[in-house]
Amino acid sequence: MSGTRNARLAIVFGASAAALALMMVTVEPQVQYSVDELMDDPTEYEDDEIFVRGVVSTESLSHDNLTFQLDGVSKNILVDFTRSPIPDGFDEGRTIAVRGLLKFDDGSWVIHSMEIQTGCPSKYEA
Repeated sequence: MSGTRNARLAIVFGASAAALALMMVTVEPQVQYSVDELMDDPTEYEDDEIFVRGVVSTESLSHDNLTFQLDGVSKNILVDFTRSPIPDGFDEGRTIAVRGLLKFDDGSWVIHSMEIQTGCPSKYEA
């Protein structure tokens, strides 16, 4: 009887280890860049899916063009959100993260967003 129990435990452990190994192999972590890091050499990331963190610039949100400006410490980039909804908690002056494709359009760099993430506002308030 104890041999059967040990065999079942070994099978469950083996299946769990295999599932964990499969998850680790198939899930690729995505690095989150700051606007300044991205804009130091944007050609390195051109036409790639990127994940960028920055602050929504004050008075940059355009509902007509579906764009806003994302600021870093010393650099900024335009974000086109025609393919992604604006989430709750989005506001000018807030830190957000944008996942999208980096393109060089009409003489400037633009992130064509696929996802916009906001943090919990209470996390950033004093």
